[in-house]
Amino acid sequence: MFHLSRLVLPVIAASLLCATAAARPVELFDGSRVAGIIHDGGQPTGLAGDLLARDLVQLTGHAPPVSADPAQCGRLCIIVGTATSDLVSTIAREEGVDLSALSGQWERYLRLSIRSRRDPSRQYLLIAGSDPRGAVWGVIDLTREMGVSTWEWWADVTPRRVQRLPVDGGRILSEGPSVQYRGIFLNDEDWGLQPWAAKTYEPETGDIGPKTYARIFELMWRLKANLIWPAMHDSTKPFYQIAGNAEMAAAYGITVGTSHAEPMMRNNVREWDEAARGPFNFFTNRDAMVDYWRQRADEVKGFDNIYSIGLRGKHDSAMEGAATPDAARAAMEQVMGIQRDLLAKAQNRPADQMPQVLTLYKEVLDIYKTGLAVPDDVTLVWPEDNYGYINRLSSPREQARSGGSGVYYHISYWGRPHDYLWLATTHPALIREQMDRAWQMQARRIWVVNVGDIKPGEYLTQYFLDLAFDHRALAPAPRRHLEAWAERQFGSQVAGEVAGILTSYYDLAFERRPEFMGFSQTEPTRPIRIGDYIRTGGAEAYARMERYADLAARATALASRLPADRSDAYFQLVLYPVRAAAAINERNLTLDLAALHGRRGRANVNAHTERARTAHATIIAETAAYNDRNGGKWRGMMDMAPRRLPVFAEPAYPGVDIAARPGCVVEAGELAFVSGRPASHSLTIYSHGEAADWSLAGVAGAVPAVTAGRLDAANGFEQRVALRYDGGEVLEAGTVQCAGRAIKVAATLLPAPSPDMPLELNRIISLTAADAVPDPDAGWERVPGLGSRGDALRSRLTLPSVEDAAATPPLTFAFQTRAQTDAELRIVALPVHPLTADNCLRLGVQVDDGAVQVLDYQTHGRSEEWKENVLSNSATRTLALGQLAAGAHRIRLHALDPGFLLDRIDVRLDGAPDYYGAPPIR
Repeated sequence: MFHLSRLVLPVIAASLLCATAAARPVELFDGSRVAGIIHDGGQPTGLAGDLLARDLVQLTGHAPPVSADPAQCGRLCIIVGTATSDLVSTIAREEGVDLSALSGQWERYLRLSIRSRRDPSRQYLLIAGSDPRGAVWGVIDLTREMGVSTWEWWADVTPRRVQRLPVDGGRILSEGPSVQYRGIFLNDEDWGLQPWAAKTYEPETGDIGPKTYARIFELMWRLKANLIWPAMHDSTKPFYQIAGNAEMAAAYGITVGTSHAEPMMRNNVREWDEAARGPFNFFTNRDAMVDYWRQRADEVKGFDNIYSIGLRGKHDSAMEGAATPDAARAAMEQVMGIQRDLLAKAQNRPADQMPQVLTLYKEVLDIYKTGLAVPDDVTLVWPEDNYGYINRLSSPREQARSGGSGVYYHISYWGRPHDYLWLATTHPALIREQMDRAWQMQARRIWVVNVGDIKPGEYLTQYFLDLAFDHRALAPAPRRHLEAWAERQFGSQVAGEVAGILTSYYDLAFERRPEFMGFSQTEPTRPIRIGDYIRTGGAEAYARMERYADLAARATALASRLPADRSDAYFQLVLYPVRAAAAINERNLTLDLAALHGRRGRANVNAHTERARTAHATIIAETAAYNDRNGGKWRGMMDMAPRRLPVFAEPAYPGVDIAARPGCVVEAGELAFVSGRPASHSLTIYSHGEAADWSLAGVAGAVPAVTAGRLDAANGFEQRVALRYDGGEVLEAGTVQCAGRAIKVAATLLPAPSPDMPLELNRIISLTAADAVPDPDAGWERVPGLGSRGDALRSRLTLPSVEDAAATPPLTFAFQTRAQTDAELRIVALPVHPLTADNCLRLGVQVDDGAVQVLDYQTHGRSEEWKENVLSNSATRTLALGQLAAGAHRIRLHALDPGFLLDRIDVRLDGAPDYYGAPPIR
């Protein structure tokens, strides 16, 4: 039987070591001699020995002998094999090593150093696996201890030479992985992985063939992943049609599955020939489809597979021929029965002894909701909505199924409302929160992540798979994992800086991904439009560009300080994503500002369009540099315009002729500071098309970024000047001298509210979720790193759904207004979905002593609301408050369902601007 019980084992964070005895280090390299490697002659342990040897060569410059013959062992050798192999069992018997702890275990290993009894001059470092993959993980943990990065080949994090190489010589017994099957889905490979493999890395195959898959499988080893869903677009020849692909997976001990769109290990998009086989319609062409599945079941019966079962359309589309939901459900049940019979006959064993999954993706979830009967041993794989939010997880009834459940997740996606195939920007804090849901709801059989082209999703892929291998990595804030990862790639001296840069990169993209900056949609594809960052007058667009410019400057400055051997790695992992994201934001936002200012007759329109032109050229140049890195190793891997959607196209650059006229203007509407709270805001100085010198003097209590300059065509007759307030009791913004005029700059210094009250700024009182009055009984928990302010609150997953708000302790926020005014309440959440089929997504809201109002945040299908929510990573409900009296007020929130994610509450007073992102709070 296919059991889950052997998988659910306690683990210890990082390396999953359950016992380490103090022992003298083992010196794998003493400056002149390197340890030999003896493997058990099997696969994949032999390949693991080869990998270890290559790593030792890179670290030491010396090639270790590698052999399956124990007689070739010299003074010191590393023994790699399964506990039941002749090699390992013989050494264990002769040296008195107890391997019983590995018996019947899943992917565990025992490592210890042994001084040979028969020949005391000989020493072994034994790595014994409970199974072949357990032995491989023992090798991988050893390479990590030696200092080799997971990304040593795939991101050019070249191992550095060492003078000596000591490793722990104590007894190490690893625990099993938290999730049994942990894998990647190669998808949307048309613009990176496939052209790179076909033209650069494996031109002899002209496709993603065994040479490329060998590299991918090695990467999966270093990530401790054991499952692959191969690339399957029509740009790629099907996995099983390229000689050597399946055999290479077997050699590496990689389990092969297929995606939700490819039941029974079949790549329909290239393998189903309608001219020869007829329509892909089970209702009218049943025999041909059954024979098609039978052929593949027979062909792959000798390999290690997880079988996707069920039925969809020919390629990632709904079932063909089903006239009604009932017909679709009945057909699905018939199909699963037929497919299981085919598997049983092909392998001559009961179907429930072969791992199978049903991925409840898109319309399959709708069919499931109608009462689809799924065999109990089949694993239910819950997908997220393609934008990072899991559609639902197993209810207590579903958790009792013997097949268990799992998750299919995206960090790259093609489809509506908009692709994000270019830059990997899913926030690590969102991954952590969603996979924590999955873990707590017992989705522990299989976790698969859609990695697109692998690059540039390196970090996100590693984070997802690290969480899968060791669920205890879910406990700390994601920033800690990011810092540890950065240290392994670039060293402890800069790890904090790298983590800070990437955190800002993910934060900015969480507000709006770079691919979404055209404010357009696809399927159907629509042209880009002027974005929502300028709807409040342009300050929000300027602020976003300034944040990106600062981020790019930090990333560039750090690049100049790194040693040469980390230049290629840093460019791929940090610099290209940051610069490219900054450039597409600058390109689109400056064009939006040009449109806005053109309507106002401002003289900066042409300068803005030139900035946009330069930004687009930057993307082109940076992408070319990526593909030329390391001697052209990655040529063809990076494409700046996947699917050629409108947001990626070079835009039109409008120019205008504006009659110049004299005079200068100072806009200081952003200069609102709060007493005692240091902050930086900007004023804008501009002329009407005539060149003019300007200067700023008389500033008190603040430091201007620059005090003089010239307005001319090069800067669009415009200068933004940041003013950093020091938090003191005095603030004078000074006087601008420009074009013969003295212009007094007005800055507002607002009184600080009482310590327990939030600030009113720009007619908005914005309440951050994590600043709520703490109440341990309120049923909420902090989610670090997530949301528009860095922390969100989640109603506990263990809470029951309730109808009566009075049955739940409230989460309380306090605020005060200075005068009576019309007001509305915007409660901003993250666009999660109900936790299970037994739950909703409701929030009870009470303002002062008013009645509790219930807000329902659930969206259905691919509604327009859902589209806007996932594009902005927000879900909003608004309550009209009418006339709100001056004085103190209180908001109480009641969690009526588990898993609700609260970001912030905006109390919007009459006349408040309608920001796209979170309102400023200082």
